[in-house]
Amino acid sequence: MNIQLLTQLITHFQHELERRRTSKERYNWQLHARPEQLIPKGDWRIWLIMAGRGFGKTRTGAETIRHWVDSGQYRRIALIGDNILNAEQVMVEGISGLLQCYPPGEGPVYERSKQRLVWSNGAVAELYSAESYENLRGPQFDAAWIDELAKFRTAEATWDQLMLGLRLGKAPKCIITTTPRPSELLERLNQRADTVITRGSTFDNADNLAKDFIDLMHSHYTQTHLAAQELYGHLLIDNQGSLWTRSMIQYQQPQEV
Repeated sequence: MNIQLLTQLITHFQHELERRRTSKERYNWQLHARPEQLIPKGDWRIWLIMAGRGFGKTRTGAETIRHWVDSGQYRRIALIGDNILNAEQVMVEGISGLLQCYPPGEGPVYERSKQRLVWSNGAVAELYSAESYENLRGPQFDAAWIDELAKFRTAEATWDQLMLGLRLGKAPKCIITTTPRPSELLERLNQRADTVITRGSTFDNADNLAKDFIDLMHSHYTQTHLAAQELYGHLLIDNQGSLWTRSMIQYQQPQEV
């Protein structure tokens, strides 16, 4: 082998090593996630993430499922959206969905006709919708991810069917990613002893959002009722007979410390 060819091979090898290192860093969630986006420690069954739009809820849900599957902890997973199209376009194929969490060629295969993701280690994640919550009857799971629970018209029924099927393994878990809306179910989940709650605002993720968008939110919405719910992720509740209702209150942005 001549020196020129050997030099070319060494250079190619070095470039390939650098490409793999860069790719590994790019897809390393531990390097890019904010602390509140990492899986909580402790003995919990439900991780409820109630946060404003753009917080990074979807990416957090997808990366959590990725970790659970890749670590071998969970193998039968339910992915539940408001409807199948949303589940597919947001949770699976979206810019922050499961398929985007992996380097090309290393992630699960999405079997569109069967509405499921299949990993090389045998794990399977099946798509379900709140519109057809009865489909949750029969199957059983060891983990689940629900996206935008607060917008489900059949939230109670969907939740009940999931809980009846979330029964495999030693410690079944469910992650919920949602922008809050007034909901008795969310109120109850907030009060459960086995629920870990993460709250956050749109502005927590400002570094990854368009500056024009952040400026617009600050200038037009930060002192509105809409902002309290949609930007700051607050669960707004009207008490029966109260003199002041959500629509009567002007939301005040928390002061920066």
